[in-house]
Amino acid sequence: MRTKLFSIAIVAVLLLFVVPLAYAITYGEPDGGAHPNVGVLVFELDGEKFGICSGTLIDSDVFLTAGHCTSFLQSLGITVVWVSFDTEFDAETSALHQGTYVTHPDFGHDFARFNDLAVVLLDEEVDITPASLPALGLFDQMGPRGLKGQQFTAVGYGSTEPSIGGGPPTFSGFGVRRVATSTFRALNKNWLRLSQNNATGDSGTCFGDSGGPNFLGAGSDETDTIAAITSTGDAMCIATNVVYRLDTQSAQDFLDGYVLLP
Repeated sequence: MRTKLFSIAIVAVLLLFVVPLAYAITYGEPDGGAHPNVGVLVFELDGEKFGICSGTLIDSDVFLTAGHCTSFLQSLGITVVWVSFDTEFDAETSALHQGTYVTHPDFGHDFARFNDLAVVLLDEEVDITPASLPALGLFDQMGPRGLKGQQFTAVGYGSTEPSIGGGPPTFSGFGVRRVATSTFRALNKNWLRLSQNNATGDSGTCFGDSGGPNFLGAGSDETDTIAAITSTGDAMCIATNVVYRLDTQSAQDFLDGYVLLP
C-alpha cells in the first residue's frame, strides 16, 4: 500500500509558519464503515496524488471541507481535486471522485481563520447518504449551560497522537478513517472548543483531520448532524480541538448556495 501525505518537508514548513495545517484523530480507533460520507481530500502534484485534509458529503455532489485546505491548494495553482470515501486511502488504488473547490469568499488568512469553510463540487453524484447540517443559531440557543457535558464525534483521516521519545515527536497513521469522541469546553461566536484530553476520557483530532466533521452527540446519542468542522487545535494534538461552527449566519449564507439548509 502506498498511502501518501503531501510532501513531508512542505508540511514541516507549514507547521512552523502557518499554524497547524490539518489536525488528525488522536486516541481514537478505526472507523470502518460507520461514517461512509466522510472522505479525504486529494490533489495531484508532479503526477502524484496526495491526501491533504478530511471532509464530509453534504449533498450527493457537494463535499464540505476547510477553507485553509483549499486556500493552500489555490496558492499552489491547483484547481482540480478529488475525494475518496474509501476507509483507507491509497494513492494508487482508491476510488476517486473528481471535482473543483470553492473557498468561502471571506475566508480569513490570519490566525483566527474566520470563515474556514470550502466545498468541493463533484463532477458526478455519489451514491452515499449525505450528512445533515445544523439549524441556524442552534448553539447560541443551547448556550454554554445547554452544551455542558455535550459530546461530539470527530471523524477524519489524519495522523494519530504523537510518538515521543528518542528525538522530536513524530506523527504517523495518515490515510485511515478514524473516529474519536470529544467533550464540550467552550462556546464563542465562530468556534466550539472541545476537550481531547485522554486523561479525562476524551479523544480528538490531529494533522490531516482539518475539514472533517464533528457530529453532534456520541455513541448511542450520535446524530448525523455536523455541528462543526475541525479547524485547528494545540500543536501536539493532545488537549483541544477547535472546530468551526456550521450554525452561524456566515457559514449558512455560504452553504446556502450549494445545499438545502434545514
